[in-house]
Amino acid sequence: MPDQPRVLVAGTAAGEVLHLEEPLSFWGGLDSTDGRIIDRHHPQADRVVAGRVLAMPHGRGSSTASSVLCEAVRAGTAPAAILMAEPDELVALGAIVAEEVYGVVVPVVVVGHEAYQSLVDGEQVTVGPDGTVGRA
Repeated sequence: MPDQPRVLVAGTAAGEVLHLEEPLSFWGGLDSTDGRIIDRHHPQADRVVAGRVLAMPHGRGSSTASSVLCEAVRAGTAPAAILMAEPDELVALGAIVAEEVYGVVVPVVVVGHEAYQSLVDGEQVTVGPDGTVGRA
């Protein structure tokens, strides 16, 4: 039986999936000025998260990940939504603060392992306020 989505930050979004093979540390792993993955050891280094539906197993890294995500929202380089196999409260916190400070919603949803694995890099998806993921 597939996992039910768990909404950490509610909202709607649509975009192309960027499916990460490994967790991403926003602190030191993402350049918030252009939305590019700058961690040279990450399999998707140099890929751009801006405007994409970012699918990753979970976050990785320090408590400053929240501030990097928030700064990416301010700069207009944040993902359209973040879908994770496992919850990461620091990622959710960055999205919550960005919504409060900048009025921009980046939905954050824990979709579970099965749904995360089924997301295909480059496919178009929508994210509903209840965490459902639709394929275009």
